[in-house]
Amino acid sequence: MKRGFLYALLASVLGLPAQAALESGAAAPMFTTQASLGGKEFTFSLADALKDGPVVLYFYPKAFTSGCTVEAHEFAEAMDDFKALGATVIGISNDDIQTLNKFSVSECQSKFPVGADAGGKIIKSYDAALLFSYANRTSYVIAPSQSAEGGKVIYSYTALDPSLHVANTMAAVKKWRDAQAKG
Repeated sequence: MKRGFLYALLASVLGLPAQAALESGAAAPMFTTQASLGGKEFTFSLADALKDGPVVLYFYPKAFTSGCTVEAHEFAEAMDDFKALGATVIGISNDDIQTLNKFSVSECQSKFPVGADAGGKIIKSYDAALLFSYANRTSYVIAPSQSAEGGKVIYSYTALDPSLHVANTMAAVKKWRDAQAKG
């Protein structure tokens, strides 16, 4: 079910439960995008990243806004823990790559990449649109699947408040990693 700006507004005002559009078990749409890490541009491929382990994919509305800055700082602070679990983190917004070159250095502290989705194609494929091509604040954990180049959503969370995105995705990655160790 598509959820857009009106749902997000009502959810925040009325305290409705936050839900991401793609639920656990859904196939993760594959994408390749222009990204920046430490101000250096490169091509990020979800399929390639999944070869190394789970991917935390988080969408945020706009670089250099207060909530997005807080969220980027929190992900940057948690990167050593995500890396220890073998997880890759990437943030996606509709910002252009020049803006993301600056954001990746200052707010992401050169610790994880941010991808440009100026046309909103990736945002829409994950049903994470808030308004026009702006992204809602939605986080996914995507695990490698048995297929050669696929991934499966194992966790999703949407909330405009950035405060729980890092903790929730970290817990989901740990749970997945623990299950892999037992299995």
